[in-house]
Amino acid sequence: MDKFVIRGGRPLSGTVTIGGAKNASLALMPATLLAGGTHVLRNTPTLRDVVTMTRLLETMGLHIGQSGDVLTIDSSHITSREAPYEHVKKMRASIYVLGPLVGRFGEARVSLPGGCAWGPRPVNLHIEGMRKLGAEIELEAGYIVAKAKRLHGARILFDVSSVGATGNILMAAALAKGTTLIENAAQEPEIVQLTEFLMKMGAKIHGVGTGRLEVEGVDELKPAEVTTIPDRIEAGTFMIAAALAGKKGSAVRIERCNPNHVGSIIVKLEDAGARVETGADWVSVTPPEKLTSINVTTAIYPGFPTDMQAQWISLMMVASGTSVVTDTIYFDRFMHVPELSRLGANITVKENIATVVGVKRLAGAKVMSTDLRASASLILAGLVAEGTTEVLRVYHIDRGYDSVEKKLQALGADIKREKGEEF
Repeated sequence: MDKFVIRGGRPLSGTVTIGGAKNASLALMPATLLAGGTHVLRNTPTLRDVVTMTRLLETMGLHIGQSGDVLTIDSSHITSREAPYEHVKKMRASIYVLGPLVGRFGEARVSLPGGCAWGPRPVNLHIEGMRKLGAEIELEAGYIVAKAKRLHGARILFDVSSVGATGNILMAAALAKGTTLIENAAQEPEIVQLTEFLMKMGAKIHGVGTGRLEVEGVDELKPAEVTTIPDRIEAGTFMIAAALAGKKGSAVRIERCNPNHVGSIIVKLEDAGARVETGADWVSVTPPEKLTSINVTTAIYPGFPTDMQAQWISLMMVASGTSVVTDTIYFDRFMHVPELSRLGANITVKENIATVVGVKRLAGAKVMSTDLRASASLILAGLVAEGTTEVLRVYHIDRGYDSVEKKLQALGADIKREKGEEF
C-alpha cells in the first residue's frame, strides 16, 4: 500500500494543469447506457474511480477503450442489467447506472453503494424518485431491484438538493413517457454538463443550470461526444496549496480550469489575504504575507463546496487568529481532524462545526488518510509542516486526483510516493 513522504518547507511556484472533473466523468460514463452505439468522452481523468466505473460498465457488456484522456464507449450490446456488489462497494457513484438501466431497459439490479468511510449518505432520494417515475422497487439482499414496463413523467420535489439523485432522475426521465418536472434540482457544473450531454444525445430538457428542470421524454436517444469540464475541486485544492505553501511574492498559476466554477473559493482566499487573478481558463494565486483566519460555511453550489472543507481547515491551521468551519452538507465529515492534530494543529469539533485556532508551526508526523478529501488536507498540511510527514493509505487520493505528487513536484514540493505498511 503506497504512502506519500513529504519534507515540508519547500515553497511552491510555477504552473499546474487541471484535469477533467471526476464527478462529471462518473455521471457521463453511465449516461452512455441510454443509447446504443459509440460515445466519445474527451478530457477524462486517469483516476481510480474512473477505472472502477469502467470495470462496472464492462461487466454489463459495454466495450471501453482509452487513448490518453479520450474514452470510447460502445454501448451497442448490453448483456447485463446488474451492477454487482464487488464493483459498487468501491464507489457510491456506481448508483448512477440505476436510472439509465430502468429508463432504457425497464429493469435494473444494483447493489447498495459504498465509497468513502464517513457518514450515512442514504440513497432514498434516488429510490423515491424512481418510484414516482413508475418503477417498482424492492430491496433484496443488499440490492436495489427495479422494474417498469416504461417509466412515466412525474413531478419530483427534492426536500434536499442532491447531485446524485438529480443526475439519476434526469437520465431515467430522458426516456420516460411524458414530462418530468424536477424541482430543487442540483445546479452543480457536473449536473449542467450531464444535462448538456443528454441534450446532445437527443433529450429534451429545459431549465439547464437552474433548480427547476423540465424533461420531455423521448422514445430513443443517440450516441454523442463530450469534452469533460475541468475538475473544480482539484483546482480549488491547488489554489489553497498556493495560498498555504506558495513562495512569497510569487504566484502559482492554475491552468485549464473554469474560474466561474470556483468563485466561492476565490472570494474566501481573497478574504484571507491572498491575491487572486483570473483569466478565461486560468486562476493565479499569490500567497499573503500574513494569512488571516476566515470563517467558512459549506453550502450547495454556488456556495463553498463541502469537498473543500478539509482543505480549508488545513489552510486555517496556520492562519492568524481563530476560524470556524461549519459543514451544512455532511455533519460528520471531520475524520481528518484527529490526523491533522497529530501535526500540531489546534482544532476542536462539536457536531458539524470545527473551531480552528491558528498555530505558528506544524511538525511532521505519520498520519493516515480516511477518505479522498481528508487525504488532500493531510498533503497540504505536510507541505508546510517542519520535518517529514508520511501520509498513509494514499489510494484514497488516487480516487480523485491524477498524479497529485507529480504536479506538486513540478511546483517545487519535496514529495514522493513510496511503498508503505499493509493494513
